[in-house]
Amino acid sequence: MYPFLFRHVLSRMDPETAHHAGMLVIRVLGAWPFAPLSRAFTRPDPTLRVRTLGLDFPSPFGVAAGFDKNVAGARGLGALGFGHVEVGTVTAIAQDGNPRPRLFRLVADRAVINRMGFNNHGAAAAAQRLEKLRRRRHRPVLGVNIGKSRVVDVAQATGDYVASTHLLAPLADYLVVNVSSPNTPGLRGLQAVETLRPLLEAVHAAAGPTPLLVKIAPDLPDDEVEAVARLAVDLGLAGLIATNTTISRENLQTDAAVVEAAGAGGLSGAPLKARALEVLRIVRTVVPASFCVISVGGVETAADVQERVDAGADLVQGYTAFLYRGPLWARQINRGLSALRAAG
Repeated sequence: MYPFLFRHVLSRMDPETAHHAGMLVIRVLGAWPFAPLSRAFTRPDPTLRVRTLGLDFPSPFGVAAGFDKNVAGARGLGALGFGHVEVGTVTAIAQDGNPRPRLFRLVADRAVINRMGFNNHGAAAAAQRLEKLRRRRHRPVLGVNIGKSRVVDVAQATGDYVASTHLLAPLADYLVVNVSSPNTPGLRGLQAVETLRPLLEAVHAAAGPTPLLVKIAPDLPDDEVEAVARLAVDLGLAGLIATNTTISRENLQTDAAVVEAAGAGGLSGAPLKARALEVLRIVRTVVPASFCVISVGGVETAADVQERVDAGADLVQGYTAFLYRGPLWARQINRGLSALRAAG
């Protein structure tokens, strides 16, 4: 049913409007009396459990940051079978993000371009929702992704990240420093090791016992990927997420005029698959086995998830394919993983 719905209804809607409509359905699925039924239908097989970051994940497959920016649908996403939900990106100061339209489908590529600009209600609002959610008996593992507030100068970014950390780290199962979105001016410059080190040191100190990870861009040269990975290990971080969206527009099937009309922003989805896998392999060669690596980018099928696990990923995240696969996507992935592993 979902392919028909997407082709004839959702694909004709503004992508951001369609996303908000989908979130309403997800929130309903996470509430009584639907949540118990959803969990019974989508619960991952116990053989898929993963232990990493000092946490137990019911499945290696989770939702990447960007899908649930305001901690609105995390419970419903968990009920749909995702092993964890990474909320955000959250900024210390609430902000509207970039002007609409800012989300564009490239259907021929099963991809999306976004320039959302960290639109969110701010760290204080997210903290209130996380506190309520953590009191729930059934909730997914919760990662919190934090970024720089747009109104804060890059030179003052450390204090801005630390402010978010103080509010959110005590309520997060793990915390992620996002320095790799292409949609906040100057943000990716923070990935340079000489500027990233003091930022991560300060956030790590503020995060206390909460596992801290850093998220990097696929557009970094290989040697810089290695440098950031080594830095994360040197600072005692718990892990690294590879990768964010890309600014590349190479080898797309969508008409070039359509791509140009979409404009600037990060590209996600199937075209990112090869580079995301390559970055994962680079990272895994320079970090110890105990260091958690989460792979993101171009993941759509159970085979894709298993390929990332085989390449060294502890966990795998998806986002864009949700638009094309629909609400049973996590269930399909989990069942497919069980079948692949049973087949040997």
